[in-house]
Amino acid sequence: MNQAVTPNVRTGKITAAPNPATGALLGEVPNTPEEDYASIFNQARRAQKIWAQKSFAQRHKHLIKMRNHIRDNADDLARLISDSNGKTRMDALITEVLPCQLACDWYGKNAAKVLAPERRGPSSLLWVGKRSEVRHEPLGVVGIISPWNYPLSIPFGEILMGLMAGNAIVLKVAAATPLVGKAIEEIIAAGELPDGLFSHIVGSGGRVSTAMFENGIDKLFFTGSVPTGKQLMAQAAETLTPVSLELGGKDPMIVLKDADLERAANGAAWAGYQNAGQSCGGVERIYVHESVYDRFVTLLADRTRALRHGVPNDECSVDIGSMTTASQRLTVEKQLAEAVASGATIVAQSEGPGHGDGHFHPATLVTDVDHAMTLMREETFGPIMPVMPFRTEDEAVELANDSPMALTASIWTRDTRHGKQLANRIKGGVVAINDHLYTHAMSDVPWGGPGESGIGRTHGPEGLMEMTKPKVVNWDWLKAKRNLWWYPQDRSSYNAIRNALYLVAPRSPFDFLRAAVKVLPVMIRKMYF
Repeated sequence: MNQAVTPNVRTGKITAAPNPATGALLGEVPNTPEEDYASIFNQARRAQKIWAQKSFAQRHKHLIKMRNHIRDNADDLARLISDSNGKTRMDALITEVLPCQLACDWYGKNAAKVLAPERRGPSSLLWVGKRSEVRHEPLGVVGIISPWNYPLSIPFGEILMGLMAGNAIVLKVAAATPLVGKAIEEIIAAGELPDGLFSHIVGSGGRVSTAMFENGIDKLFFTGSVPTGKQLMAQAAETLTPVSLELGGKDPMIVLKDADLERAANGAAWAGYQNAGQSCGGVERIYVHESVYDRFVTLLADRTRALRHGVPNDECSVDIGSMTTASQRLTVEKQLAEAVASGATIVAQSEGPGHGDGHFHPATLVTDVDHAMTLMREETFGPIMPVMPFRTEDEAVELANDSPMALTASIWTRDTRHGKQLANRIKGGVVAINDHLYTHAMSDVPWGGPGESGIGRTHGPEGLMEMTKPKVVNWDWLKAKRNLWWYPQDRSSYNAIRNALYLVAPRSPFDFLRAAVKVLPVMIRKMYF
């Protein structure tokens, strides 16, 4: 997720939050005094010890209260997110508010099953008396640094996973959306958690991340740009602090010759232009079979021109709002200009809102592109969709995989079975068939990708596991006086261990029986007499 420099103005100890679509000041949030950082982390550790003793059912009751608060304040939350980020009210409701309510239910109901202790029997005859239990213990204090493109749903899902796993949470939201951070505080307050279990720090991202490491957080969850993720990983290495990083996406969409082109064009418009293209899991590259290329481009061009572009409002009379930051808009403009200078063609654009103070960029469909262009290689994170034709599926796979980022991808075909087979060849944490940009809202499946798309996973059982550390409890029900390999050692013990190799890997059944005859008497004599 390309998290560029934010437009917020810091004056003294205040963070100001302007509306990116209008330039109007939404409000100001006091920065957390740095001298309070240490006490915040200390209080979190004390509260976590109490919280970890609660059952999953008890923790779930707190999430129900949060869920109900979200439900009862959905319109206000959608409006605040829209005003803070620039996305439309509908975008805010469907991609942020609703997923948070769904997440409260799923994590609350499923954490106990996912994180239940697991009994494991002996893996070999050599360990016949041993039994093990794998327990998933809380990490302790978890740090979360979240971005401005989904300022509610990204951090809130991680907060819920951390809480249900028994952790305390210290959150740092993006400087561009501090008021959404305050809204998260209100949701958490409705959950009536123990004092200090959750804290939200407002301030410099670099200073807060340093404080997290200095105060010994047990894991950092970061969502943002690839360069910043690498910096945080290097910083975490100094204290061997584990990290989970959800970073960039340059996600491909492959349209096969048998695809439903109407659905594909509609899906591309949504997944490429939604949130003004500021989605790490959105469509950033489209590859279309040459036999249907012209028809697809015509359909997508029509949908691009038809989009209503303007300042988001309660009447939901626009389809695309503004971008969130001026610097990100400039990045998009630069990539587009470079591509056009190199021969790319702008086929269609949405009609913008005209002059104003907002960070608007029209939805733009581009053809005549190639992989030498920055537009096709680096994350754009804006409402630009470049389209290329391909001849063979092998060529499409090669083009789709030609990126260090592999967060998501999609394949469009009427043959679902073939789509699933082709998905095996596509790099990506998520490969969808005939859809794109929605699985982040599904609490039951993992989110994340390999390469420069990050490390680790959030969401689903895998996300809950990321919030824990495994502990093995092992015991022996045979109750022997000593193990065969304990002191004093002698030749008979050595020979018994040597013959045990044939118990594990016998050449034949007779080989196994002969080894057993040689091992068992020595084991009994050495262990019990």
